[in-house]
Amino acid sequence: MSPRLFCLLGVLVAAAACEEPPPPAPPPPAAVTRPVEARRYFGAAPDGKLHVYFFNVGQGDAALIVSPEGHTVLVDAGPASSADHLLNRLPELLTQRLDLVILTHPHADHHGGVEAVLRRVGAKQLMEPQLESTPPDYDALLTRLGRMGVEFVSAAPPQNTPNAPLRLPLGPGVELNVLWPRHPTEKLLDVPEAPLEANSIVLRLTYGDTAVLFAGDAHAKTEASLLARGTPMRATVLKVAAHGADGPTTKAFLEAVRPRAAVISTGDTPAAATLARLKAVGAQVFHTDDAGEVQVVSDGKQLVVTPQRLPDDVPEDTRYTFHGLGDTDTLPVAQAPKQDTAKPDATKAPPVRGTTPGARGSTNLARYGQVVDIDDLPAPDAPRPSRSEARPPRGGTESREGASEVYVASSKGDVFHLPFCRNAAKIKQSNRIVFKSREEAARGRRPAKDCNP
Repeated sequence: MSPRLFCLLGVLVAAAACEEPPPPAPPPPAAVTRPVEARRYFGAAPDGKLHVYFFNVGQGDAALIVSPEGHTVLVDAGPASSADHLLNRLPELLTQRLDLVILTHPHADHHGGVEAVLRRVGAKQLMEPQLESTPPDYDALLTRLGRMGVEFVSAAPPQNTPNAPLRLPLGPGVELNVLWPRHPTEKLLDVPEAPLEANSIVLRLTYGDTAVLFAGDAHAKTEASLLARGTPMRATVLKVAAHGADGPTTKAFLEAVRPRAAVISTGDTPAAATLARLKAVGAQVFHTDDAGEVQVVSDGKQLVVTPQRLPDDVPEDTRYTFHGLGDTDTLPVAQAPKQDTAKPDATKAPPVRGTTPGARGSTNLARYGQVVDIDDLPAPDAPRPSRSEARPPRGGTESREGASEVYVASSKGDVFHLPFCRNAAKIKQSNRIVFKSREEAARGRRPAKDCNP
């Protein structure tokens, strides 16, 4: 190669080396995914059935409702001594934090474990009866729970349908109805010897032709009041009031409820008189001091009860099956069911009269009142309530901070709220109006739908 040609090749190579390389190809667009709240616990996916777990918490109450679509409600949280058990058991049944916690009344055997439970598994909302003259330790507990970001909700009946119960839908065909208390629409029961028990929250859970009645620690006068009002109380399963003590669970009440099974959450032997009355209406009785945890599963047509422990002479795979209530309240009193020594076989079950899951028969309160959707909850990153929001007011009494705020509103709005309401906290102080009575607040304003003042 001639020197001239060699120099020319060198110039071309140098020029090529100075050229900038082509830009890299752009990366493929990232796939768009919907944000999903992290799964924190170990519970199974919803299976289309209603599950109720009556926990063995000794002398106390704690029950978990898991709806066919996975909505969760904890009714009471047992005594403080049961906290460790609930902290281990609840994560086995939950996949997310609880949707709702209901404290039926301010007794420690019903709320002693709630603070530890909420710190472990969390909850979006909390309902309690907002009674007067409650123990100071209970007031302090609710204040701490409010600081944890739990939103308080009222058990009061809807203002536009005051004769109807508060209805909490848990998915298609499933509802939890608050039967008592009903204040301020109706006065609390005046029972000097047992004011908290008499105004305990009473709940009725319905799914198709099956129902579960949670009586809390209701007093005999509570039952008489519900009977006098003609409240629909038919139930396949009754959670017996006051741990089976004699007094409530009266003959008249049982004749109205006509339970086919009864669960007594107790650490002691229930009263003989209570057991006799349950036997007289043909109810199969399960009490947690003997049976351990009692699980109830409903497909809307029949209901299967599985106790954790069975008597020595009963096969270990025994399940107790109870058929639905049907679409009428005139069915005869149920007879004591025989023990089913085989796992339930729906193909062999006798035909069941009445509605299908999701239908609205006379045993379902779905046709009454205003729906308050349990899905209408604050976002996970909702701001925590201030101290003034942390404790609901006691009807017409003073608020937590000693001020006499009973109802509040914005001067620029046409609705009024309870002071602890989440939306009331958004009112600017310069626009905040305080009312000392509902009559005063309702002059030219309507009650807010979120807190039902």
